[in-house]
Amino acid sequence: MEQNKILHNGVAMPVLGLGVFRSEEGAEVENAINFAVEAGYRHIDTAAIYGNERGVGKAINSCGVPRSELFVTTKLWNAEQGYESVFKAFDKSLARLQTDYIDLYLIHWPVKGKYKESWRALEQIYKSGRARAVGVSNFMVHHLADLLPEVEIVPMVNQVEFHPHLQQPELLKLCQKYQIAHEAWSPIMKGKADQVETLVEIGRNYNKSGNQVALRWELQKGSIVIPKSVKKERIIANAAIFDFNLTNEEMQQIDRLDLNQRIGPDPNNFSF
Repeated sequence: MEQNKILHNGVAMPVLGLGVFRSEEGAEVENAINFAVEAGYRHIDTAAIYGNERGVGKAINSCGVPRSELFVTTKLWNAEQGYESVFKAFDKSLARLQTDYIDLYLIHWPVKGKYKESWRALEQIYKSGRARAVGVSNFMVHHLADLLPEVEIVPMVNQVEFHPHLQQPELLKLCQKYQIAHEAWSPIMKGKADQVETLVEIGRNYNKSGNQVALRWELQKGSIVIPKSVKKERIIANAAIFDFNLTNEEMQQIDRLDLNQRIGPDPNNFSF
């Protein structure tokens, strides 16, 4: 399997990334990124609200891999949405990350009455060349249906909660229809994929864990994955997903695990 997905604007995005949600600013996030880079990761996913952009910036500038070989995502927080405020928020993220461009800039949540004007600002940032790609996060089918008729540039990515217990097939289909790359957050269900019997059983066929099977299933569904960990051995294990293929039958077995069950907040009902 290719280790990059080519976005609809031609930019190559690594299909495996390190998520740094809740990784503490300072040594914890810096060490996690160093472990990840050593293990072959070239994609780091952060956000303004995570409070660790400075640590991410420090790590990407000292990890020994050229900036041009790294793919860095950050996100616009809800309180900063609105046309003018987006530019200020973006500049602050650039400064904290100590970089002059972002590989992917996302609207973090679909804030009602705000996300369309925020998207207009992201289009301008993209045209300026300071973001190589722009996209959205946590946008459901109806949010995309509302946004897409009014865009000049179709979002390149939609990052959403996606794992065997929350599959949202209609959303995946819509993303594929518009060539919006589908990206999974919480892809191993906070590590609980290791407790799902079907995943563990399938894993025995390949000497893989339930977490690794979940990640492989997501990749084969066409998604990009950003498992989060700060532990070296887990970061390494989460990357060991390119040396086996699930059969069609195993893919279907996992498809049947869908419970429409969220781990994180509901994009239709959030208040932050």
